[in-house]
Amino acid sequence: MSQSPTLNLLVLRCRDMERTRTFYESLGLGFAAHRHGQGPLHYACESPGFVLELYPAPVDYVDRTALGFEIDELESLYERLASAKLQPGPIEQNPWGRTFVIRDPDGRRVEMKQR
Repeated sequence: MSQSPTLNLLVLRCRDMERTRTFYESLGLGFAAHRHGQGPLHYACESPGFVLELYPAPVDYVDRTALGFEIDELESLYERLASAKLQPGPIEQNPWGRTFVIRDPDGRRVEMKQR
């Protein structure tokens, strides 16, 4: 029996890459600028076994992708985001754990879960 596939890359198209990069950096991710050959400048956050990339998108681009991250300090992150006026939703207890939801600059739903 073969092993299930493992997600190792997620590319998000962004109307404003700088604003979106800043948003995800406020969640604790770190990005480096990349360019492959003549391709567009984009940002990559590399962690063991996974890469999150931010690529430019047209202004009228609509993305319905949702993301989720597990973190150690849920309340601390919540307070930092609220202080930065990023409008996180309330912390809730769900069957899968304590979470809150925030929207990135492109309107994507981002769920933050207590590890």
